[in-house]
Amino acid sequence: MSSGEASGYRGRFAPSPSGPLHDGSLLAAMASYLDARAQGGRWLLRIEDIDTPRCAAGADTLIMQQLQTLGMQWDEPPVWQSKRLPNYEAAFARLQAQGLIYGCACTRRMLSDGPYPGTCRHGLPPGRTARAWRLRVPQGTVHFVDRWQGPQSQDVAGEVGDFILHRADGMWAYQFVVVVDDGLQGITDIVRGNDLLDSTARQRVLAQLLGYEPPRVMHVPLLCDRTGRKLSKQNHAPALDVSHPLDTLQRAWRNLGFAAFPASTIQEFWARAVPLWAARHCPDRQ
Repeated sequence: MSSGEASGYRGRFAPSPSGPLHDGSLLAAMASYLDARAQGGRWLLRIEDIDTPRCAAGADTLIMQQLQTLGMQWDEPPVWQSKRLPNYEAAFARLQAQGLIYGCACTRRMLSDGPYPGTCRHGLPPGRTARAWRLRVPQGTVHFVDRWQGPQSQDVAGEVGDFILHRADGMWAYQFVVVVDDGLQGITDIVRGNDLLDSTARQRVLAQLLGYEPPRVMHVPLLCDRTGRKLSKQNHAPALDVSHPLDTLQRAWRNLGFAAFPASTIQEFWARAVPLWAARHCPDRQ
């Protein structure tokens, strides 16, 4: 039995192939990798290419090459969301059979920036047809503890409202597919950027309705540019430079709040970084 199987920990890194990794996405990749290794778990790679118009040709291959150059190797074959459509259709059908989904005719222009007001919850307006499909969010506040950010709570029904699972453009929504994938892959722990903290309560609601155990979560701080904007592909963050992998790893390590240490090889870097991460973020494993 491997250490990953012994611990039961299953983590993942799930990049969107809209371009190469940059310093911001490396931060999330490194944190998720360190956490899996520190807890004797397995680290999976999932290519989140469900939003096909945003995907760049060859970006998935480049991302995998970048990770491997930096010494981050996944423990199971990678999966692509675009090849998992039957899984999403089956999960959608399960929710539909329970009466938890309804068609929505609203356009963005018709809605304000606040929570969805439930316009179509009790039936479509006369003469309108469904454009998207929404989840009937149950009442109640969702509580959870984030391993970095601390206790969290959100009234999803009141603060978000019934959210979309199947979009008007015919594509599956991120909030839906990520929950289905995490559930089917047995993900126990999610380590990702703080920009996704607000999605967690929604995803926990959906996971429970689908019969999945919601994963533990850790949302690490974002890396921002000089103007305070999150480093992202949309903001034209430069591609990660892996020509000097040790320098790149040390920079990400410092961005996670650790002091640099001497390491002459990539293997030595990880060998020293993993126990330091464990001492700070995995006290139960000590």
